[in-house]
Amino acid sequence: MRGSLLQEIVVMAVTTIRTQKMRSGLTILGIVIGITAIVGMTSLIRGFDESLRDTIREIGPDTIFVAQFSGMSLMSGADFNELLKRPTLTPADARAIERQADSIARVNITIGEGGGPGSTRSRLFHRGERTKLISITGTTHDYPDVFHVTLEQGRFFTEGEVSHRRRVVVLGQTPYQALFPNVDPLGKTVRIGNQPYTVIGVIGPRPGIGSLDAGQDDIALIPYSAHSKQFGTRVTRSRRGQLQFLMIAAVPHEGVAREDAIRDVTEVMRIRHGLRLDEANDFDLITQDAALRLWDQVSSATFLALVAISSIALMVGGIGVMAIMTISVKERTREIGTRKAIGARRREILWQFLLEAVFLTAIGGVLGILFGSGIGMGVHYATEFPVSLPWWSFAIGIGFSATVGIVFGIVPAVRASGLDPIEALRYE
Repeated sequence: MRGSLLQEIVVMAVTTIRTQKMRSGLTILGIVIGITAIVGMTSLIRGFDESLRDTIREIGPDTIFVAQFSGMSLMSGADFNELLKRPTLTPADARAIERQADSIARVNITIGEGGGPGSTRSRLFHRGERTKLISITGTTHDYPDVFHVTLEQGRFFTEGEVSHRRRVVVLGQTPYQALFPNVDPLGKTVRIGNQPYTVIGVIGPRPGIGSLDAGQDDIALIPYSAHSKQFGTRVTRSRRGQLQFLMIAAVPHEGVAREDAIRDVTEVMRIRHGLRLDEANDFDLITQDAALRLWDQVSSATFLALVAISSIALMVGGIGVMAIMTISVKERTREIGTRKAIGARRREILWQFLLEAVFLTAIGGVLGILFGSGIGMGVHYATEFPVSLPWWSFAIGIGFSATVGIVFGIVPAVRASGLDPIEALRYE
């Protein structure tokens, strides 16, 4: 097709769209909705995805976590009740790994970490003030190094305080602000349940998953030995009706390959649990790569669901494009007949109507991108939810909308190009 002819067809298509504003607006409405959903949800999902991946990477590429079970087992289809029957982990397991696994430099223990069913939750009291239920985590002296926690005030407890079951506590931001607003907490005594603990430090704000406030600062850290004495360590119902959950973090020596460290930890745990060669592990090993693979499965399913939902909206918009263009062909039958009578060829009529459909949907795509980006940024500024707006999401939006125009505009365009000029001129 000659450049001048293409330019003429483009001008005619744009002129038609400009003169039929109401019809054009109704035509692109469905496209705008679909592209807005794609761009807006993609920006939020990708932002959350990148933030979560950064959080997972902070645990360190070589750190190995040992747990009775984890999300990896659940995602693989294991029965939850069967997982609960696995042997519980104990501090003795951690000490065995530290002594017998030559590739491991240090071992950390956490008991009651997090806010799920395996956590230890209690209130803290100081004079007339009390906190809400928060996570009481028992751990070792190297918790800040393993989990990359910064101290805002004071210090962390020492190895000696852990071995002697000292009742000392390092507060998270939530109990600190609830019990000691504008007051130095160091050296003060708080009560956890019915036991007194001396405050020796305060940790800084911890990053939440996806930069959200998911209760990550609702925490108090005490020596695991004191935790075990007060709350117990077994993953069973304790006297207070709580579930206790112990996890071991093993950090290899510098320069040791992670595969070698995993092999050593696995060997120690299998010997302690008395497993035969043909028996599967009755514990989970979690690494950064494994956590990322698990998240990949979840995020892929979420993205496919988003594509399916958005495709429905684009399908509805495409049907609207076809309907409006079909009506346009009927209303402009005499115009088509006149153009054919003065020499317009079939492919020129075809291109005119097809380009009209593409322009309409492309305009809808641009508006959808603007609205979707605006929604994503609005949510970010209102809630600090992370967003990501890569250039390719804009390209996908334009590409999807133009494709819808081609697919759903081709039938009316072919119908218009196939009209007999004599019959078209007679059309009333």
